[in-house]
Amino acid sequence: MTSSSTDRSAPARPRSARQRDDRGRFVAAATTTTSETRATAKATPRRMDPELAAHIAEHIAEDVGDRQVVAAPADLEPLPRDRFADRELSWLTFNERVLELAEDTRLPLLERVRFLAIFASNLDEFFMVRVAGLKRRMATGIAVTAASGLSPRRVLEGIGEGAQNLMARHAEVFHRDVQPQLADEGITIVHWDELADKEQQRLHKFFRKQIFPVLTPLAVDPAHPFPYISGLSLNLAVVVLNPITGKEHFARVKVPPLLPRFIAVDDRGRPSAPTPTQKGGTQKSFVPLEEVIAQHLDHLFPGMEVREHHTFRVTRNEDVEVEEDDAENLLQAMEKELLRRRFGPPVRLELAEGISPRIRELLVRELGVVEEEVYELPAPLDLTGLNVIADIDRAELHYPPFVPTTHRQLAEVESAMPGDVFAAIRERDVLLHHPYDSFSTSVQTFLEQAATDPKVLAIKQTLYRTSGDSPIVDALIDAADAGKQVLALVEIKARFDEQANISWARKLEEAGVHVVYGIVGLKTHCKLSLVVRQESDGLRRYCHVGTGNYHPKTARLYTDHGLLTCDPDVGQDLTRLFNQLSGYAPQSRFHRLLVAPRTVRSGLVERIDREAAAARAGHEAWVKIKVNSAVDEATIDALYRASQAGVSVDLVVRGICALRPGVPGLSENIRVRSILGRFLEHSRIYAFANSAGPAIGEGPETGPEVFIGSADLMHRNLDRRVEALVRIVDPGQIAELLDLVDASMSPDTATWILQPDGTWERHDVTADGEPAADLQAVLVDRHRRRPPGAGAQV
Repeated sequence: MTSSSTDRSAPARPRSARQRDDRGRFVAAATTTTSETRATAKATPRRMDPELAAHIAEHIAEDVGDRQVVAAPADLEPLPRDRFADRELSWLTFNERVLELAEDTRLPLLERVRFLAIFASNLDEFFMVRVAGLKRRMATGIAVTAASGLSPRRVLEGIGEGAQNLMARHAEVFHRDVQPQLADEGITIVHWDELADKEQQRLHKFFRKQIFPVLTPLAVDPAHPFPYISGLSLNLAVVVLNPITGKEHFARVKVPPLLPRFIAVDDRGRPSAPTPTQKGGTQKSFVPLEEVIAQHLDHLFPGMEVREHHTFRVTRNEDVEVEEDDAENLLQAMEKELLRRRFGPPVRLELAEGISPRIRELLVRELGVVEEEVYELPAPLDLTGLNVIADIDRAELHYPPFVPTTHRQLAEVESAMPGDVFAAIRERDVLLHHPYDSFSTSVQTFLEQAATDPKVLAIKQTLYRTSGDSPIVDALIDAADAGKQVLALVEIKARFDEQANISWARKLEEAGVHVVYGIVGLKTHCKLSLVVRQESDGLRRYCHVGTGNYHPKTARLYTDHGLLTCDPDVGQDLTRLFNQLSGYAPQSRFHRLLVAPRTVRSGLVERIDREAAAARAGHEAWVKIKVNSAVDEATIDALYRASQAGVSVDLVVRGICALRPGVPGLSENIRVRSILGRFLEHSRIYAFANSAGPAIGEGPETGPEVFIGSADLMHRNLDRRVEALVRIVDPGQIAELLDLVDASMSPDTATWILQPDGTWERHDVTADGEPAADLQAVLVDRHRRRPPGAGAQV
C-alpha cells in the first residue's frame, strides 16, 4: 500500500497510533496484529535513479578487498514484524525529553527558559521538514507503510495528537510554572494593561520611532487578495470598521521578524531592545512585540474603528529538493530552490486562544489548511522568542560558567601563546573532546597555523556548517593568499544553512580557493581536514577527523570528538577520499576509514555479526554505540541477532531510536540510554569487543575495535551522504572512549531509559536514593581539575 487512501483493511475508526501509558507519557511503539508478529518486516528500499547511481559509482565504489562475511546460523527464526518503533513518533518522545528539562525545577531558571525555546524551535523544524515531507509524499501517492507497520495516515494522526498534547503542555509549563518564577526574580513578561501609565507613555514614543516605520498593513478586499503569509512569521489578523459605511474589513499586519520579539522596559520605565549584556536587575518587564503593535493599530488604520485583532502563525514546507542530475550548476539551482522554499504549502496553523470563529474560519479557508493542522494555544505564540529572556545576564539563574581548556597534549607548558600544533601531533595522536577541550586552541589553531606556515603546501577541508564570522574560512582564505593549494568542499545542501554556505562558497572562490560541492546525489557530511607539509624527511600529512562541524560557536555547545593525527595510513585515506570528492577515484581503498555510502553500514553490520559469532563460540562479546539517532533497520536487525546470540549491547542515543530494547526473545541483552543537558550530545562512537578478523589498518589484532566519526545510524547517513568513521588505535584513547560510554550507561548517571513499549523512563535517582550524577557536569569538573600545563582558553 502506498497511502492511506488505498488501505481498505483499516477499520472505520482506527485506534490512534499515539498512545499514553498510565503515567501520561507518550508511547512510540508500533501497533500490529498478533498474526503479524512472527513475519519478517522489511523497509521499502529507496530507489535511486540509475544514471545518478552510476555517476556516484564513478567517484565512490564498494571496497570489498578485506571483507569477510561472518555466516549466521541457518536455522534462525524470522524476526518479529513489530520490532521497530516509528521514527516520527520516536522523535516526538525526544522533544518530550527536552520539555522535561524545562519542567525540571532543579535546573537554573533561565536554563529552563532556554529549554522552552529549544523545544519550540525543534518542533518548528520537525513540522517544516518531517511533517511536510510526509504530507508531500502522501499527496503525490508515493508514501509507503513505515518500517513500524504504521500507514502514513496513522503516522500523521499520531503526530497530530502527540504534537497537540506536547504544545499544550509546553504552554502550561511556561504560564503556570516558569513565568511566575521569573516574576519572583524580578523578570516579568507582562500585558500592555499591566504597565504603569509612565511606561505606556514611553512605549508610545518607542512605537512611533522604532516600530511604526517598519510596519505594512495589508487589506483584503476585491482589489487586494489575501496576502502571502511567510513561514514562521507572527501575524495580527485585524478586523476594522468603516464608521461612515458601516462595513467591516479584514487586514493582516506582519510582526517584523527583524525587530526584537520582546520589548524590554527597565526599572525607570525606559523601553529598549533586550540585550544579553544588560544586567537582569535593570530590566524590569518584557512586553511581547505583537501586543505593542496591537495597542497602536489605530495608527495603521486612521479613520477606521478597530473591532478585533488576533495573533496567528503559519508553518510551511521549507525543505528543499534539487534534482542534481538535471542541474547544470548546482549553486544556481540551490539559489532558485531557496527562493521557492518561501512559497511552500502550509503544514501548521497556530492561533491564539480566544480567536473569533469567523476569523478562524477565514484563516483556515484562505491558507488552505485542514482542521487537523490547526493548533489553538495561549498567547504569546512563538516561544522560540524566549531566547532573549534566557540571555539575560543573571549568573545565579544560569549554569555555572565554564571555560574550555587546551588539551593537555597541546599545552605541555602553560602559556598565553598557542603551542606548535604540528610538533604536538608528531609526538602522538591527539583525541579531542569538545567542548571540554577548546576548539579554538586545537582545531582552529591547527588550521590557522597551517595557513601561515611557509612549510605547508596544501590544505583540504570539508565545510558542512560554519559560523557567520568563521575563523576557519578566514584561515583558508589566508592560505590561498599565501599561495598554498587550498581545496574547500562546501556542502551547499546543509539544511537551513544553504544560503550561508552559498555566500561562503562565493567568498572562497573569489579568494582563489578551489571550491567543489561534492558528489551529485550525495551530501558531504564527513568532517575532515588534511594539511600537507614539507619537512626535512619529506612530505608529511596532518589530519583531523571529527564528529562535529567546523563551527566555533556550536563547538562550545555540542559534545563532539575529533582526532588529530599524522599517521601515514590516515593521511593516505584522507588523500584518497578528497580525490574521490573532487575528482574520480572509484577504486580507492582505505586503511583506517569506513566511508559511506559504501562501507559504513556493511562494515558495522560485519562487526556486529562478528560479535554474535564470538558469543556463540563462548567468547566475550559486546557492542557499545553512542549516536544521535538509531533508525537504520539493517543495523538494528544485526543488533537484535547479536542480542539473541548473547552479545551485550549498550546504546546511548540522544534523539530518535527505532530499536525496542528488553523484548523477551529479541532484545533482552540490549540497553538504551539517552542523555540531554547543558550541552547537545553530538559525538558518534562505535566500539566492538573483538578486532580479530577483517580489522582495518594498524591497531590491536585482538581486543576492542573503536571508531569515531560523522555517521549516525540513519538511512540518510548511510545511503545518501558521504560519511567517514576513523578507527582509534591508541590504547589509552580506546579506554577513554569506552569509559565515556560506560559512564553514560551507569546506574549512577542521570539518563532516560528506553522501555520495551517505546516510552522513556527518566532515571535521576540512584538505588541508594541519592541524586544521579550529571555526566556533563562531572566532565566539566574533571577538566577544571586538570594538572598544570592545561591552559584555560575560550
